[in-house]
Amino acid sequence: MNKMIAYLKENTLLCFSFLSILALSLYISLAPQQFYALIEQYSISIRNSFGVFYLWLGLACVIFLLVVAISPFGKRRLGGTTPEYGFFSWTAMLYSAGMGAGILLRAVQEPVFMQQNPPIQTGSSPEIIALEYTFYQWGFTAWAFYAFFALVIGYYVYIRKESILLSNSFSSAKTSNVIRSVDYLTVMTTVVAIVAAIALGTAQIEGGLQFLLGNEVSIYAYLFTFLIFLLAFISVYRGIHKGIKQISNLNIIITILLLGFVLFHSDLAQIFSNFFIASYHYVIDFIPLSLALGDHNPGKEFLTDWTFYYWAFWLSWAPFTGIFIARISKGRTVRQLIFGSLFLPCFGSFLWFSSFGTSAFQLIETWGVYEGEFSNVFTSLFVYLKAFPLSGFTSIVTILLLVGFLVTSVDSAIFVLSMFTDKGKENPKKSHRLLWAIALFLFTEAILILASYSAAGDVLTAMQKFLIITSLPFAFLTVLIGINLVKSILSEKKDYTNLNK
Repeated sequence: MNKMIAYLKENTLLCFSFLSILALSLYISLAPQQFYALIEQYSISIRNSFGVFYLWLGLACVIFLLVVAISPFGKRRLGGTTPEYGFFSWTAMLYSAGMGAGILLRAVQEPVFMQQNPPIQTGSSPEIIALEYTFYQWGFTAWAFYAFFALVIGYYVYIRKESILLSNSFSSAKTSNVIRSVDYLTVMTTVVAIVAAIALGTAQIEGGLQFLLGNEVSIYAYLFTFLIFLLAFISVYRGIHKGIKQISNLNIIITILLLGFVLFHSDLAQIFSNFFIASYHYVIDFIPLSLALGDHNPGKEFLTDWTFYYWAFWLSWAPFTGIFIARISKGRTVRQLIFGSLFLPCFGSFLWFSSFGTSAFQLIETWGVYEGEFSNVFTSLFVYLKAFPLSGFTSIVTILLLVGFLVTSVDSAIFVLSMFTDKGKENPKKSHRLLWAIALFLFTEAILILASYSAAGDVLTAMQKFLIITSLPFAFLTVLIGINLVKSILSEKKDYTNLNK
């Protein structure tokens, strides 16, 4: 009994988080319709009330990071050593953890939706507007949220020599239970975020297999969820060097090959023309897009359904993704961390959406009439690939790539959760990694089982909207953490100046 009490005291965050996950699972299972109604109500209220705040916050994060990067502080090295990972592996892990399966989910569906329903009227063609707005929703702002938290954690861990806990950004009040709750909120948001991601990813895998095999078998999601978590646990158990890095590298190689296949069978001149034109408009329109000004305002309804939702989604992923980015950026300068996180992934995403989007636009043009062939987010990519040679093979490769990206998202989340609940250690105990792999797997399976019942058909949607609710505290925390970070940097600079007088 004494040993159990001692263990509970030693692992308060771990135990409290597990109990919360259990309670949440029970509530969803016992009252799914009530759960969905509650989440729907609060998520819409948050987007309506705080949507504009999200827009300002996103723009502020981009500007703040650029100022920090070009300032003398940008030369500071995280850890005082050479980079722990090579450029390719670092970029691969960065992208796999931050986006991954999302670019497969939306590769065709989102650009086509934007083309058919242009959100803004700037005088450009619907195709350019579609790509520009897609770039906006997957571009600098999303990665600024990630890079902001990576900067915060990197600063406190590798420069201030603190543990990997977000509460350390409130170092003046370490003993406060209110401040410690920041770590609990980070853990719970990560759990919900990763479950939502796995649910979406497995739904796309299931949709792809049903499309290819022409049946309605629904067991695929459960089987692939088990496979994803098994591979993720093996990866995270082996550690970053042997597991996560290798799978991330493989993901990026396959992604480049798939992109190359699409480019080879498409109109290269048109793709690169759209890429450069849309990128140019995105950069020069970035501020009016970010604040929804004038012709760049798509309207409250569109913003609520798309942009506000995306910003809340990115923000809910930002703490754990940022922590992982900070961990793999040891040895790099602050400037490298910021510029690498902001620009490298955006370039890859923009080229990706330009390639799939442009060729999808041309397919629709050859059809003459568009009847919503790409409207289903889970099957649109497979419908698209059917128009190319070797469609069966490329569809299987896409499914394998989906699994790979989901594995890297899950193993990154498990690693971060383990670091948090093991007192912020850079290399947490393997027992923590196992516990989190099991907990996340059981929670995900419970959500998938629940979603299979007609009474709870909107549970997956509810889990996504639940992220909007959990992201709101982080939206306000981002402001407070940013203020504390600036104070810490200025205080450190003052102390350094006084020391050298």
